[in-house]
Amino acid sequence: MSDRIFNVLFLCTGNSARSILAEAILQREGLGKFNAYSAGSQPKGEVHPYALDLLKQLNHSTKGFRSKNWDEFAVEGAPKLDFVFTVCDNAAAEVCPVWPGQPMTAHWGVPDPAAVEGTEAEKRLAFADTYRMLKNRISVFVSLPITSLDRLALQKRLSDIGQS
Repeated sequence: MSDRIFNVLFLCTGNSARSILAEAILQREGLGKFNAYSAGSQPKGEVHPYALDLLKQLNHSTKGFRSKNWDEFAVEGAPKLDFVFTVCDNAAAEVCPVWPGQPMTAHWGVPDPAAVEGTEAEKRLAFADTYRMLKNRISVFVSLPITSLDRLALQKRLSDIGQS
């Protein structure tokens, strides 16, 4: 079971910033133990340019990122999800599709950097802060002994990460 690769979906309403950042972070931090995906309940249709700029600055590949509907992950043939994390409060409050595989879920809400008003520097700083918060949570997540925790203990840990 230690060779198992876990599928993780990050959800946000627009799938243009937070969930995209989380997907990129887990792709790097997951060390081949996780497949990262992202989606939105009402996708914007494009990834926010500041998110893409930040990822490029931090040497993340941005190939393949797109703003997509979460319904793509609730259909036959979609990846069997092991974990689904909401990273915005709006998506957490919405009725989600039924996910194949009955994944574990948790809410890891962070402020929306795309909603920040101000100078370009202030907006970019908001994206960097969001990245930092998500990276901290994802780093804790990937270090969990997932295969040795029972489902209840793992669910508690996942929920606790969202409170950090």
